[in-house]
Amino acid sequence: MLQDDGAPEHTTPEPAPWAEPVATALLVLADGTVLEGFGIGQTGVADGEVCFNTAMTGYQEILTDPSYAGQIVTFTFPHIGNVGTNDEDLESLDAAPASGVRGAVIASAVTKPSNWRSSSHLDAWLRARGIVGITGVDTRALTARIRDHGMPNAVIANDPEGRFDRDALKARAAALAPMEGLDLVPPVTSRERSEWSETVWALEGGYGRRASGAGLKVVAIDYGVKRNILRLLTDAGCDVTVVPATTSAEDILALNPDGVFLSNGPGDPAATGAYAVPVIRKLLDAKVPTFGICLGHQLMGLALGGRTVKMGQGHHGANHPVKDKTTGKVEIVSMNHGFAVDPASLPATAVETHVSLFDGSNCGLSLTDRPAFSVQHHPEASPGPRDSHYLFERFVTLMRSGKPEAAQ
Repeated sequence: MLQDDGAPEHTTPEPAPWAEPVATALLVLADGTVLEGFGIGQTGVADGEVCFNTAMTGYQEILTDPSYAGQIVTFTFPHIGNVGTNDEDLESLDAAPASGVRGAVIASAVTKPSNWRSSSHLDAWLRARGIVGITGVDTRALTARIRDHGMPNAVIANDPEGRFDRDALKARAAALAPMEGLDLVPPVTSRERSEWSETVWALEGGYGRRASGAGLKVVAIDYGVKRNILRLLTDAGCDVTVVPATTSAEDILALNPDGVFLSNGPGDPAATGAYAVPVIRKLLDAKVPTFGICLGHQLMGLALGGRTVKMGQGHHGANHPVKDKTTGKVEIVSMNHGFAVDPASLPATAVETHVSLFDGSNCGLSLTDRPAFSVQHHPEASPGPRDSHYLFERFVTLMRSGKPEAAQ
């Protein structure tokens, strides 16, 4: 168009329509709340109980911890995936199948890996392990909701085209069974007995191996054991044999162990206790030195006649303060549990040794009439601080105190 003087008239082009990004992933809570975001990892739909983890590091260890079986993990730290993933930082004993984690909820978009140990992007790693993920979620708001109202069941869905039947997803989320009453150990326990010899990671050489045959014989009952727990037992001088969760007390005692370890694991301890508690009672009655962690701690409490209770938000993180009442020392520890032992339900022969300084919940016990103790937290520090590594030496001392050479 020309102006009256023949010069072209300046025109402003019409602005392009605002293009809203299409949600390619949804997190649908059991009450019908829908959180939109962007898909990462496995495409498809998964469901589980939503918890939050406050750790700033160790997302790969968290996502391979069998204790999270049946759960969708919300990371409160926003920058997840920024150091990529590798083939070493796995915690599930069998590295091939999924560890049981159903989904991952992340705040920020995952950036390109920036670590010399990285071998793959988090997106590809999640797909390989069958974990459905969502980014772009206000994880602060979701965490506050869980803190105030408890851990909800939810469905997590990832579709690159953004095609979702929201009504069907809401119905599926609403119909999910609660965590109470669920035995989630069978999918994550070992299928057969095996020997463990791997030692902890070192900057020079990675993981090492320890020759077996001269150490204390420890039988580890696998309810969903983490690799670094077994490594620390090996480092402490133990010859470790891992057995499935349903192994009988008779078969365990036939191995002539110096000690028995009760591992961590997922689900409701009362449900797993249906077959685990009778075994543990026989082992305790045989006065075999016994050490339990996490689910193993809860199962020991049940074997003593105590009870466990479902927690509102659970403890999931690597920054939890716990007091060791036997020494007065306060430790910062790693935790991952949604149930707790009720200390008031324990017999007088069970002494509370550790307590959470966040909420006063029980975090450890020791028996006065039998050589056994347990803790609720994860002292293997994977991920997390190493304040509680001394517990493995405490177990070794307990085993050696009953051996003839200890009296010399």
